[in-house]
Amino acid sequence: MRKHILPLLLLCSMMTWSSCEDSYPGAPKKSADETEEASVAKAVSKTNDMQVYVHFMPWFETNESNGGTWGYHWTMKNCDPNVVDQDGRRQIASHYYPLTGPYASGDEAILDYQCLLMKYSGVDGVMVDWYGVNSDNTVAKHKSNTEALARAIAKAGLKMAVVYEDNALADASDKVGQARLDMRYLAETFFNKDYYAKADGQPLLLVFGPQQLLTGKDWYRTFAILKNKPTFLCLNGHSGRANNGGYTNAEGEYSWVNASPNYGVAKDFKMYIGGVMPGFHDYYKEGGAGDGYTTYDAENGALFRRQLDAAKNAGLKWLQISTWNDYGEGTTIEPTLEYGYKYLVELQKFTGVSYQQAELELVYRWYQLRITAPTDPRVKAAYQALASLQVEKAKDILK
Repeated sequence: MRKHILPLLLLCSMMTWSSCEDSYPGAPKKSADETEEASVAKAVSKTNDMQVYVHFMPWFETNESNGGTWGYHWTMKNCDPNVVDQDGRRQIASHYYPLTGPYASGDEAILDYQCLLMKYSGVDGVMVDWYGVNSDNTVAKHKSNTEALARAIAKAGLKMAVVYEDNALADASDKVGQARLDMRYLAETFFNKDYYAKADGQPLLLVFGPQQLLTGKDWYRTFAILKNKPTFLCLNGHSGRANNGGYTNAEGEYSWVNASPNYGVAKDFKMYIGGVMPGFHDYYKEGGAGDGYTTYDAENGALFRRQLDAAKNAGLKWLQISTWNDYGEGTTIEPTLEYGYKYLVELQKFTGVSYQQAELELVYRWYQLRITAPTDPRVKAAYQALASLQVEKAKDILK
């Protein structure tokens, strides 16, 4: 089961490759680090040393961010967010309604809000779903939104890793050439940053599959463009594909959307990332976007708690929550009107932070000020207080 893949890639077969240090046409300009705001961020103390990440979708667009048209992931085939019901809710393609309302994934206010919520839940960072260097289009600005997310991650003192959607290579005439372009971009933009997640000293890279590059030779050629190969993980059950041809390119696997995961397989890999989901209740059929998938009942939070316990009992070192905000598949833990802060409170207990729902509500109160009075000096002051874990100071500022 999986989200819809956006097949809007430009072909790059005309690119020529030189040394690994060279840039390429259209490469992002290197900007100054967020030194002032990043320097105030402090790491949260946890009693659970497991690395906890959330799978993050950067593909949401509003009519304001998308030239007057709402993005597909809020609309699917038959929903119109311009329609507002008597309770003030927009019509969106989801069974759950975000506490903030539908948003644009590149919105700085939303990203800062999301990162602060993660921070006070004991989440170490995000594993962002990424479709390649040419993924900015009229449907979603994946590349630009991921860059905006990275800035928010750095400010908040969190970490980020990329989950590469190699199925986006489906229409490329030179799949390996396009993948090499994508890897070069990742290396120049993210891999060398302090906020980028490392495993065994190398940048951590996941692939959702692989689905297009199916041989070890393909991945060997892809990674050859880099000075150092990333620590590379495949979707559970897929690492054998990446090891064909006598090459060992995948260090391990990660679990995905499994109501009863078997962590006995973890010992077979150099690295293994467990998976936890709150449930699965997709909107594809209602949204006219397919027949949908198997529904997994959230059991009022019991499924989430049971899966957290399974990961803890297995002694896993890494965990990915699937997901933070895939509203189309209904696997969200981001606060919504339906279940509030339930899943983040469970994460607070699991990670062993000293914070509770009150701190999450304080972050939301900051967000409300941020959108109603963005130039108010209290906005920046309260953000810095929250990022530096000065909760009482933030409360005073936001009174």
